[in-house]
Amino acid sequence: MKNVIILSTICITGILISPAAVFGQAVPVGRPQRPPTASPASQPRPKSAKQTYTPEQVREGEVRFAAQCGFCHGKDAAGGESGPDLTRSELVAQDTHGDKLTPVIRNGRPNTSMPPFPGLTAKELDAIVAFTHAQMDKFAELGGGRRSVEPADLATGNAEAGRAYFNGAGKCGSCHSATGDLAGIGKRLQGLSLMRRLLYPSGGFGAPAASPARATVTLPSGQTVVAPVAAEDDFSVTVLDPLGGRQTYQKSAVKVKVDDSLSAHFDQLGKYTDADIHNVYAYLESLK
Repeated sequence: MKNVIILSTICITGILISPAAVFGQAVPVGRPQRPPTASPASQPRPKSAKQTYTPEQVREGEVRFAAQCGFCHGKDAAGGESGPDLTRSELVAQDTHGDKLTPVIRNGRPNTSMPPFPGLTAKELDAIVAFTHAQMDKFAELGGGRRSVEPADLATGNAEAGRAYFNGAGKCGSCHSATGDLAGIGKRLQGLSLMRRLLYPSGGFGAPAASPARATVTLPSGQTVVAPVAAEDDFSVTVLDPLGGRQTYQKSAVKVKVDDSLSAHFDQLGKYTDADIHNVYAYLESLK
């Protein structure tokens, strides 16, 4: 599919390049220079308070953590799909035998991507806490850099410049509203989740599911077919009939118009500068 290829290639490239560019780009006007030592990656790792857990607790916690927490925080607790690196967490460092971690795991954190786990038993919670502390101690001994990207790493933009771009050159305001669909997005999403929402708004990372692209096909007879697009390339378009069957039309033989609610985002990905991306990110982050 043409659209999918364009989206996945550019979006993933944008996500991978942007955080890296944070460390080398010029700081936008209006934002104070951040010294190199201010990067979270340059700071010493926090150390877990001295406490003892049995090897059995740690092993059980490893299994339970992978099942319940690994998708977001990574199986080794060092950061994953959307959750932060717990081996650098101040909350973990300040925790003593689950006094701070257990309430967060059981109740979650409202208005964030951290869900509650009320069904876990006290023993299972203790095991997860034991594994988390063991991982913090392990990574503290290993040293080295951080694998995940923290929100502070992406906070290099200027919110006012981002607002101006959003309502001006970027034309984002023609479809989106800071008081409508994006109201409170800075509370719901942080860090990479927010950056992905900005660059990859196709029904993931906190975004509402996008409406599928629809094609209007005008046949030589004058008959018009309007249907969801299943695939498209430079030569043909394939649409779905009401029963789920596929019908392919050669563009040389018919007139085709495709309406895609995400087409503006596809076009914008080729126009963003690195500064534009981080400024808009800063503006969205301010919508709380």
